[in-house]
This record gives sequence, C-alpha cells and structure tokens, in this order.
Amino acid sequence: MRALLIIDVQNDYFPSGKYELHAPEAALDAIKDLLKYFREKNLPVFYVQHISEEDADFFVPGTEGAEIHRDIAPQSGEKVIIKHEPNSFYETALQNELSQSGVTELVVCGMMTHMCVDTTVRAAKDYGYHTILVEDACATRDLEWNQEWIPAETVQKVFMASLNQEFACVTTSIELKRS
Repeated sequence: MRALLIIDVQNDYFPSGKYELHAPEAALDAIKDLLKYFREKNLPVFYVQHISEEDADFFVPGTEGAEIHRDIAPQSGEKVIIKHEPNSFYETALQNELSQSGVTELVVCGMMTHMCVDTTVRAAKDYGYHTILVEDACATRDLEWNQEWIPAETVQKVFMASLNQEFACVTTSIELKRS
C-alpha cells in the first residue's frame, strides 16, 4: 500500500519563522495538492513533526513555530509522529505505524531536503520501502561550506540527484498524480 509521508512542514520554516527556508510556499502548494490527492484516494497520510530541545533556535516545544502549518493540518485518522532527530524512523513510532497500516511504498515530501528529508529517505531504503521523493514538494535553504555560500536551488538539485535511483524514485507532484 502507498502512503504519503509529510516531513517537518512547520511554521518556523516559513516567513516570520525562526528558520526560514528558500521558497517554502511553493513546496507547500505542491504538498497541498499531494495531500488532496491522497485524501481523495483514501490512502494513508503520516506527518512527522520535529520537536527540539527547550533551548533550541527553532521548533521549540509549545511554540507556534513548532506547529504543523495550518494549510495542511492533520485530519482525524492521520497520524502525527514526533521526532527529535533528522531521521524520522530513529526512536519514533514511524516504522511500527507504517507496518501496522500495511505500507510498502512511501511518497515523501517536506522540509528540509538536505537534512531530514535526505536522512529519512535513506533510512526508508534500509527498512525495505519503495520510496518516491517528490522534488517540488520539498524545500531547503542556502548552505555555507568553506566560507562559500551554496544557493538553495543548487542544494536541492544535488540532493535530488544523489537520492534518485539508489534511494528513491525522484518525481514531481504532477507526474506522481499521473502514475
């Protein structure tokens, strides 16, 4: 069975949040389309919500920034998995929930491509899932390495290219809905 896995689409990643990403609204629009599609097909939807330590820079427990974006708020029956590390499977109930639901194929989207999305997609392979990564439904940010800034667009392309084929089938939200 196919399921949608939405990773860390939380308020702190959006404008006026504590850790704004590059073009999070565009990713959110694609995620909303995916969510509508999965709900119409009555397929399972799982959310992952990162909660940090009390003294963290963002996703602080009990803050509005740590909340899942209201435009994709979970509905009754949709599971929310709390995590504290980049890997959505690490010390969480995700694997158990997916197994109990009979999920064998994961459609992954969310934030941040270079961190939690990447780590979760790689872990999903270790658990034996066929994984589809939806590139336009993911967001990242500019990264700094050796005193040089790497634009978010480049970061996104590099991570999609490195995950494609070996760890996931990378596609777009439009292509996914056609399949």
